[in-house]
Amino acid sequence: METTDQATGTPPAAPVHRTVATPAGRTHLVEQGSGPLVLLLHGFPESWYSWRHQLPALAAAGYRAVAIDVRGYGRSSRPADPAAYRMTELVADSVAVVHALGERTAVVVGHDWGSRIAADAALTRPDVFRAVALLSVPYEPHGGPRPSELFAKMGRGDEFYVSYFQEPGRAEAEIEPDVRGWISGIYAALSADTMPGPAAPDPHFVTRGGALRDRFPSGPLPAWLTEDDLDFYAGEFERTGLTGGLNRYRNMDRDWEELAEYDGAPITQPSLFLGGALDASTTWLSDAIDAYPRTLPGLVASHLLDGTGHWLQQERPAEVNRLLTTWLDGLPG
Repeated sequence: METTDQATGTPPAAPVHRTVATPAGRTHLVEQGSGPLVLLLHGFPESWYSWRHQLPALAAAGYRAVAIDVRGYGRSSRPADPAAYRMTELVADSVAVVHALGERTAVVVGHDWGSRIAADAALTRPDVFRAVALLSVPYEPHGGPRPSELFAKMGRGDEFYVSYFQEPGRAEAEIEPDVRGWISGIYAALSADTMPGPAAPDPHFVTRGGALRDRFPSGPLPAWLTEDDLDFYAGEFERTGLTGGLNRYRNMDRDWEELAEYDGAPITQPSLFLGGALDASTTWLSDAIDAYPRTLPGLVASHLLDGTGHWLQQERPAEVNRLLTTWLDGLPG
């Protein structure tokens, strides 16, 4: 069904691609609509394209929707130094995009790693980000054990995927021979309609000496992912490689050290949380969701979508669009 502008009854103008200068070097973005700025931040392994269903819907609802390629992805710059992917740099890119677009403030919306970037952007730059929506990955305040030490204790003999990703070159060696196949496998493994059953080995863990893809399901693509969609994602990563995206995982201890001044700090701006009821990110972190009255005191609404996995805004675009626009429409001007 064609999306139309609520004010004029006509379809919103086509999305526009552009690049702007940021601390990364350049950041590629896709922009659609006019009105209050809504910045959309993707996760791993995705790109601006993961917001393809939200851009026209938000534009039609009267917002200036902007989806970026996070540094290391797509047409954005890919610094060689792994430390360039620490959280403070990613937040700085987001601030620079807002300013490059001629705005002083924005609402920030993030999914997966983008959820963590959005949360830290709101936490550390409340002067720029007036509200925050988090998809799939709940907010957990900074602090606690060193991340690498925590992840090393998980798995009961298997290796947690984050530890696997943290070793430079290791995941790349698994992915590079068949980028398209690996990408389709991880999408299927975490999508509600294709994820392995409860008796199958958990795809969030790696058998010692094995590969993550050994636990990906075989079979058809998830219903939300067309062959053309997969071609787009695979084409981007075949061109850029996945090191930029994987470098985000390789900075978790650095983030833990550099953002220690925010240990335990809540996010006080108006907020929204959307998660998939079948997503391990929400089931494993249910305590974080339960703590929202303390950690997200400005929370307006929290929704777990039944029958939904990790790729929330692609699996259930109509419902996500409705919940997002309802929340946005209720924000203070």
